Amino acid sequence: MEKSKVYFVKDITPENMIKMYEALDVKLSGKIAVKVHSGEVGNQNFIRPHFMKPIIDYVQGTIVECNTAYEGKRNTTKEHWETMKLHGWCDIAEVDIMDENGEISLPVKDGFHLKENFVGKNIENYDSMLVLTHFKGHPMGGFGGALKNISIGIASSHGKAHIHGAGVPENIWTADHDSFLESMADASQTIVDYFKENIVFINVMCNMSVDCDCCAKAEDPAIGDIGILCSLDPVALDQACLDLVYASNDPGRNHLLERIESRNGVHTVEAAAKLNIGSREYELIDLDK
Repeated sequence: MEKSKVYFVKDITPENMIKMYEALDVKLSGKIAVKVHSGEVGNQNFIRPHFMKPIIDYVQGTIVECNTAYEGKRNTTKEHWETMKLHGWCDIAEVDIMDENGEISLPVKDGFHLKENFVGKNIENYDSMLVLTHFKGHPMGGFGGALKNISIGIASSHGKAHIHGAGVPENIWTADHDSFLESMADASQTIVDYFKENIVFINVMCNMSVDCDCCAKAEDPAIGDIGILCSLDPVALDQACLDLVYASNDPGRNHLLERIESRNGVHTVEAAAKLNIGSREYELIDLDK
């Protein structure tokens, strides 16, 4: 079986974002959703709109996000719109908060815990998706990569609680931890199934704090920037990013790895592979060579 291809460039530039998309030799068609992380108000590490603008313009996409399920400035549509405007997303492209008009249910096939995944209703308006992910640590998931961006990131506010609670929203902060990670894999499956071959993933390994962009007060990064990676396979992509952290000789890597390992972060990737969302086996293609 052919290994999934993951492409890599070291220099983190807007131009290289387009280069990575082109390397995949796939042209997303129709109305294109571009999933980003809007960044919690106060967070210093999220990737800014001006960096994302060229690739969003290149595909003529619409920025999409969904409301959060915790206290902050993105947990209601009104406040989320205010945050999108404050952070400058509305200045660079059309923006859609996908659960502003409610949610729909997508079926999970033979999942670990979930039977369905609740996502923003406006996903129905899109034919393709470009997933732009800031790879970094995460307080609960260990790390945030492509799989988190299409599971928690595309879930409605209620859907986020449903995933965190492993199918029981009321258990949002108390569910068994590995069950939460497996539920992210369950939810990821529904998005990959929904868009089929019309979804592309790009991970940017910069500003890699142990904390997510959802944290209003995040730690500063201890590890240096690594590069940009892309793939049609989100499992291979996240695995490649993890492998690059392990392979780094930056002394700050241990701080990030402690966060990833203490939360059993790799288990999300393991679970997604078991659901056949993608493969942990990949070929890393360095476009700098």
